[in-house]
Amino acid sequence: MKRFLKLFIYLLSIHCSALIITSALRVILFVTLHHQLSTAALADRNLQITAFIRGVWFDNVIGCYALALPLVVAVITAIFNYYKKPLFRFYTVFFSIFYAIVFLINVADIPYFGYFFKHINASIFEWFGYAGTTTGMVTGEKSYYLPIAIYLICTTGFIIWNIFLSAKFRTVLAHSQISLKKQNISLFPKVGILLVGACLIGLCFFGIRGRTGYNPIKVSAAYYCQDAFLNQLGVSPTFNLLTSIIDDLRPENKYLHLMDEQRAITEVQKALNRTGNSISPLATERKSLSSPLDSIGLKRPNVVLIMMESMSASLMKHFGQADNLTPFLDSLYTQSIGFKNFYSAGIHTNHGLYATLYSFPAIMERNLMKGSVIPRYSGLPTVLKDNGYYNLFFMTHESQYDNMNAFFRTNGYDEIYSQENYPKDKVANSFGVQDDYLYQYAIPVLNKQAQKKKPFFATLLSISNHPPYVIPHYFHPKSKESEKQIVEYADWSIKQFFNEARKQPWFNNTIFVLEGDHGKLVGKAENEMPQSYNHIPLIIYNPKLKPKEMNCFGGQIDVQPTLLGLLGIGYMQNNFGIDLLHEKRPCMFYTADNMIAARDEHYLYMFSPKTSQEFAYKIENGKPKSTPVNSYILSLKNYCFSMLQSAQLLVKQGKTLNHQR
Repeated sequence: MKRFLKLFIYLLSIHCSALIITSALRVILFVTLHHQLSTAALADRNLQITAFIRGVWFDNVIGCYALALPLVVAVITAIFNYYKKPLFRFYTVFFSIFYAIVFLINVADIPYFGYFFKHINASIFEWFGYAGTTTGMVTGEKSYYLPIAIYLICTTGFIIWNIFLSAKFRTVLAHSQISLKKQNISLFPKVGILLVGACLIGLCFFGIRGRTGYNPIKVSAAYYCQDAFLNQLGVSPTFNLLTSIIDDLRPENKYLHLMDEQRAITEVQKALNRTGNSISPLATERKSLSSPLDSIGLKRPNVVLIMMESMSASLMKHFGQADNLTPFLDSLYTQSIGFKNFYSAGIHTNHGLYATLYSFPAIMERNLMKGSVIPRYSGLPTVLKDNGYYNLFFMTHESQYDNMNAFFRTNGYDEIYSQENYPKDKVANSFGVQDDYLYQYAIPVLNKQAQKKKPFFATLLSISNHPPYVIPHYFHPKSKESEKQIVEYADWSIKQFFNEARKQPWFNNTIFVLEGDHGKLVGKAENEMPQSYNHIPLIIYNPKLKPKEMNCFGGQIDVQPTLLGLLGIGYMQNNFGIDLLHEKRPCMFYTADNMIAARDEHYLYMFSPKTSQEFAYKIENGKPKSTPVNSYILSLKNYCFSMLQSAQLLVKQGKTLNHQR
């Protein structure tokens, strides 16, 4: 029995050592992002300590997962009085591999959380299909070198410590072991080992559950205060990733159940004034109208859509940015039809493209452009193509990224230009060429297309404002921080494109549409779903268009009907967008990987489908303040839920076209 208890102390020592390291990594995350703390949280040490206590609680759950198998093995080997070298070699290898993975997740979570303001989740596996690009992103960004070094130090140190403990306890047990050849172990000690072992294994499985009661511990157990950062700090990144994977594998979680489907469709029909037909319950004909552009001399104008990587409205001075990072965009905004309350559909590029081009909302972390059978949609590219436009898509990276080449060619685009088309010496990092080269490359292509006397629709997807940041030697930023420098560069690149485009004969007869594909975390996160991540600019420019700022709430799903309305093009509408120049929403809805939100100028509502948590805020002086859920907020919830539930249903039933298949 004594030898078994010593073996258990060895296992417990490994367990505690790992807890110390994961706690230290949580401290690093805290120090790195402590500026995200609210004023009240900064002043309250006890509030901060609670997050770390809960962190140990969650880390212990993962540690108990690691401890379960070694503990079972320990009981079996103790019954047979086996404490030889192979046993400790097994423990050393097992714990080294297990915690090397845990430490990798925890360390990777530090820059991930800093960028997304949420822990690593199952959506990261989307990146695994692009190993080369992802590797280049990690190795190409200098700010990631420190986390890599931290990981190597933690893992190497743990393995060395593990080997030391293994050798030490093996020696201790070898000195105290009585050979079975000299003394047989009686039945009583074996029964004692079995009973004690069963109790310890039971405690281990209790640790895996994390709590008493019917349900095991869930992420929601980490939430205890009003500070969004502290609420998430206590969650183990490994636990979050594990539960996210498990949730995604459950059949019931692959489909959102927000409300009754038929009720959702009815609510959407009423909200969007859609009659529906045999194609879809939302399909409604929009008749051709005389274009308001005719009065200013624009005939069958070209359309250039620029999707700006991570361009949050919060980066622009017009929306409150203290630094002058986007002088060109700020200037262009005042000369355009600008939208003050405009939101991205999600927080990933594929969300922005999908919503903008096809007017279907993003559904959390899902990439709806992917599939072994390419999904088909009617959208801006298909409607414009039906009306005589030639459609071109320009991207900086490989065409297969996020299934873009296959999806866009299937859904309305005639030509795709990507990394495969550019000189190899122009490729700056794993995401391909830089913004200014993309724009430079596009100009002669558009010139050639314009000569064919056929209007074109060109989409340009930038990338530079995404790690790894590369500032070209010929650009001289004013800021000292790389995250600000890259925004300056992105703005400068767009200016170069406009300067060159103004020289072309097609410029004056072109509508330019600029929007962020999504935002990014700017400043402090004011709640669990930072608004800077979804609040983005939308700019519609032509030198003959009368400038004005629209205060209505809208989102990327509204770009298609707004632009087609401006062009006066009729079509069968089967989507969730509205014409923001002639229609109005009661609020806008959008998502992140793990949250759903709806907001207007007065209130913000957020909901987590996986934990059933909801958060409500009242907007005061532009800032959200926590408030109880009231009947008005419930109307926002109902609007948001009905839109997402209906969108999911139409996708499931294949009713995403504006004509019969």
